[in-house]
Amino acid sequence: QVQLVESGGGSVQSGGSLRLSCAASGSTYSRRRMGWFRQRPGKEREGVASIGTDGTTTYADSVKGRFTISRDNAKSTLYLQMNTLKPEDTATYYCATDAQWWQSLSPTDYTYWGQGTQVTVSA
Repeated sequence: QVQLVESGGGSVQSGGSLRLSCAASGSTYSRRRMGWFRQRPGKEREGVASIGTDGTTTYADSVKGRFTISRDNAKSTLYLQMNTLKPEDTATYYCATDAQWWQSLSPTDYTYWGQGTQVTVSA
């Protein structure tokens, strides 16, 4: 139905930047909300950023001012620009989508998930 593939993860030093991408296929991307989530070992999966079909965005408090979510509907691609990375940002980052228009940081609101991309930030 919907396939999501994340890319752009890697290792970076504290204070560095990374840009994650999520390519979507199998659905009308522009009509689906998108979100970025992350999961650290022993922790629950948490919402990082989300963007609705109208471009409205929301961010977790822990990343506000540092991360920016955006979408390119023409390319069916979601992005997460991560700046001023901290060691606590180390996690597996997942792209997710759902057939609704409004943004949401709740993992339970999303039906389709990518396989994740690892982000490691060294102190």
